[in-house]
This record gives sequence, C-alpha cells and structure tokens, in this order.
Amino acid sequence: MSHISLDMDAVRSEIGEYADTQTALSEREQAYKDLVGFVPPRIAARLAVTGAIDPKLLRLQEEVRNHALYPACFDTKTAQLIVFGMLLARLLDAATLHARAARRAGATWEEMQAVVSLAYLYGGIPSANRGAEIIAQLAEAESKDRLDTTVKA
Repeated sequence: MSHISLDMDAVRSEIGEYADTQTALSEREQAYKDLVGFVPPRIAARLAVTGAIDPKLLRLQEEVRNHALYPACFDTKTAQLIVFGMLLARLLDAATLHARAARRAGATWEEMQAVVSLAYLYGGIPSANRGAEIIAQLAEAESKDRLDTTVKA
C-alpha cells in the first residue's frame, strides 16, 4: 500500500481547522481506528481537508459509508471479507486495509484464502499473487504483534 506523509499542522494552517460542528474529528477517526486499528493516511487527509472546507459533504460521505459498510444483513466480518474481495479483484491497494479489518473482525486464514480464491476467478493470477502477499503480510504483522506483546509482558 502506498503511504502518504503529510504535515497535518501545515495542512490545517493553509486550509483551516476541521469545521464540522456536529461530529468531532476524534469521533470520526475512532470509527476507523475501531475497524482497521489506525486512521489510514488518505482517510486522515480527507477528514482534515473536506472536514475543513466542506464539512456537510464529509458528513454525507461518512453517512453513506456507514450505511453501506455496516448493512443489517451482514456482520462486520462478512462485510469486510466482501469488500476485501472486491478491492482485491480490482487490485486496489485499499484491499490491504479491508483484509486487516476482516481479520480484526474475526476472519480466519481459511476465509481470507477463500476470498483470494474468489478474486482469482475474476482477476486472475495478479489477484491471487496480491492476495497471498496481503495474507502473508498480515500473518507477519500479527506474529510480530504477538511477539512484541509477549516480550513486554
């Protein structure tokens, strides 16, 4: 996944402060932290920029996102597995974030591979390769996190 590095103080100085008076920036960020574990850089940029310039549009974007991402008929794990597969079949880098969210919501390695297999049917070997890479990166990160937790304990 490509990462952007922004000096958010410079952004706020140039564009202005977050201006949504209905929902605090920290509350918006928490929704992403709960789902993915952190606020991805592109999302942080959208929250800061659109939240300063057009807070009404940001509210609408987040309302639609929440409505679509958390349908009553699916649990979070299922929705995240679906989104992971959709993004993976299109080889979009956000697939990594939704794979992580699926794992955080309880998806097993077998379920993750099943999604990669489905994406492969429509996206071919590139989807299979990218999906395996994402799973391997998640496994490595989870192993490192467990090791770090054990060492600190």
